[in-house]
Amino acid sequence: MIELAAPPLAAERPALAKGRPHLAVRDIVKSYGGASRAVDGVSLDLAKGEFVTLLGDSGCGKTSLLRIIAGFVQPDGGRVLRAEQDVTEMAPARRRMGFVFQSYALFPTKTVAENIGFALTIASRGRDERERRVAELARLVEMERLLERYPHELSGGQQQRVALARSLASDPEVLLLDEPMSALDARIRVKLRTELRSIIDRLGITTLYVTHDQEEALALSDRVAVMRNGRIEQIGTPAEIYHRPASTFLAQFIGVSNLVEGHAVARGVDAYGEIWPLVFPPRIKPGERVTAVYRPEHIAVVAAAGPEAMGLTGRIASSAFLGAVLRLTVTLDSGRTVIADCPSHEAERIGGRGAPVAVVPDARRAALIPGRSQP
Repeated sequence: MIELAAPPLAAERPALAKGRPHLAVRDIVKSYGGASRAVDGVSLDLAKGEFVTLLGDSGCGKTSLLRIIAGFVQPDGGRVLRAEQDVTEMAPARRRMGFVFQSYALFPTKTVAENIGFALTIASRGRDERERRVAELARLVEMERLLERYPHELSGGQQQRVALARSLASDPEVLLLDEPMSALDARIRVKLRTELRSIIDRLGITTLYVTHDQEEALALSDRVAVMRNGRIEQIGTPAEIYHRPASTFLAQFIGVSNLVEGHAVARGVDAYGEIWPLVFPPRIKPGERVTAVYRPEHIAVVAAAGPEAMGLTGRIASSAFLGAVLRLTVTLDSGRTVIADCPSHEAERIGGRGAPVAVVPDARRAALIPGRSQP
């Protein structure tokens, strides 16, 4: 196990002035030919020691942005700043940034020790200093017993640890990671992401992480920036992104949601005569067009008891056992399909496919998107 009480490997650096970003990108633009832009005017600030994730589908621009920050790709416009220094034109090796590639990019003919110490060799560090630093980093990532092995003799998780150690060897101020766990199976990913965050917290290093895995982004990050078509659609804490999506695209992209469009009335949202309970903020006026977002865990499911049943009545169309929860698909009498989660131990009480039920949305938990938000 990593001893978190041990002194940090990195030398102490003076803290930045309060409120000033440690890593900043300003109006970054990049095109690869054609009319569309891979990165379309993106600006983003990271505080010192903050862990931010760029999340999005393939082709949204997240990896292009990361490679621009690293210096591997030159932007068509905009600036990259580290500790208020403009590094846009600076060579990658001079930016004080470590980069972990999706493929790990380990040297197949070098041992673990040689891979970790490669950057130190380029920097002409003395042999004793290199050996000391390699030993420190190997302990940090729990690879000290495998220093003489070659990459093909390691598991995927072990290769990922070596790639991380190598990126930290030159004592970078910023760590950039491009989907470093995408090749690993789910069980290993969960274990390694916890270890990765623990290491980064220990070092206090500013980190920008790229992934298309929503669970990974929400579990790892201080903040998540969701990208779409080369732009940042929304940035916020994992809780803000999940519970207060800024658009229907975000509501549908992050997790599972039930979208209800209608008009604001005294008791909630009137969706063509079907009333969905919701507590409106004062800014919403009666009759205003709104879209409400109900997450599955915010919808209770009860066995229906005739026409007097509370809630919106329907029948169970299907169910999926997910361990702790039972995910139900309910077809309401109106024809609308609703997805709801309930504790899996309540399965017998609720009934199976075709059973009559009522869904009861939590009026206090729904997120509100004013107007007719386009997906």
